[in-house]
Amino acid sequence: MDPELLERITARRAELDELEEHLAKQLAEARAERDELAVAERVLERMGEQLADERASAAPAPGQMGGRAVMLIPHRTPDMEETTLPRDYQRILAAVRQAAGPVMARQAGDALGIDVSVRSKPEPLRGKLVRLVDRGWLRKLPDGRFTTRL
Repeated sequence: MDPELLERITARRAELDELEEHLAKQLAEARAERDELAVAERVLERMGEQLADERASAAPAPGQMGGRAVMLIPHRTPDMEETTLPRDYQRILAAVRQAAGPVMARQAGDALGIDVSVRSKPEPLRGKLVRLVDRGWLRKLPDGRFTTRL
């Protein structure tokens, strides 16, 4: 056989062996990365489920404190109706909405028929107004007046 031809065959075989080694290494790296992605996907899925469970359990729900029923006001979401609020809170929202503009707690009390001549009488109402602000149902202006959300 021709020595030059044998040399070319040996050189080509060496190139192919080197290429095979390189491709095997790339294949191993690709498989390892794919396995890592599968693990990351499972972890992300579990974390998403845990977050959903935590959010569901953190949602306001009626409860009791000291053996007495406690009325919890839900945080407002765009798809939530006012009817989810207790009746007295619905009346407060209606009084604020029907006012000609932003109202003080005393004005809202007048509209609701609460005796506001005594300074302490509108305080529970003010607490309810603030609770509605905290939950996103109303807006409190810097001067202390309350108005509906835009």
